[in-house]
Amino acid sequence: MINKELLKEYTDIFGITVDETVIDRFDKYAEALVETNKHLNLTAITDPDGVTVKHFADSLSVMSVCKPEKGSHLLDVGTGAGFPGSVLLMANPDINMTLIDSTQKKLRFISETLDSIGLYAETVHMRAEEAGQLPEYRESFDTVTARAVANLRELSEYCLPFVKIGGTFIAMKSVKTDEEISEAEKAITLLGGKIEKIHSFELGDAGERTLIIIKKISHTPSKYPRPSAKIAKQPIK
Repeated sequence: MINKELLKEYTDIFGITVDETVIDRFDKYAEALVETNKHLNLTAITDPDGVTVKHFADSLSVMSVCKPEKGSHLLDVGTGAGFPGSVLLMANPDINMTLIDSTQKKLRFISETLDSIGLYAETVHMRAEEAGQLPEYRESFDTVTARAVANLRELSEYCLPFVKIGGTFIAMKSVKTDEEISEAEKAITLLGGKIEKIHSFELGDAGERTLIIIKKISHTPSKYPRPSAKIAKQPIK
């Protein structure tokens, strides 16, 4: 299922190495994704090259800017079918992975598939703004990822409350939008973050991708994250 040669092209570009054991995990996960997708809407991408590049290579790009350390705690917000969270766990089985999504069926697919591979991730069926106010999740993660279409300003309010001081939030965007980044700077500062690096690259036919790396330098005020309706109607300006 996984196009191994194509995947290697991208891991070489990213400067990372994945061995045959990891690729075998990817292959099993990809097969389960496509098979489950026949009766459960997980992804619009089902061809081998598309799955390899747009799901697995895209997810692995995180490791080009932030290699997870053994025993570290990672959180993937709005994980969907497990991208990038499940991929990062399969490539780094010695990390602690938590996956949050509001769709229970997708989380069940992830748990069952990872279990069949011999891996475990904590899955949380909850909205991010609710989980971000819970003591067990708030400011408790070394790294938080989100591969989402939400505006960076709103996405930062959902995600930065989860990041511990000294930790990192990596926002995965399909394009580099200077205006969007500029609009988000005040919110990021207010939420305790600071943009550390912006890394853009080409993902083949999928086009440009941008990773926005935000360092957590101070505590997030307790009022954040607010309810989603308020985030949408009254964004931090």
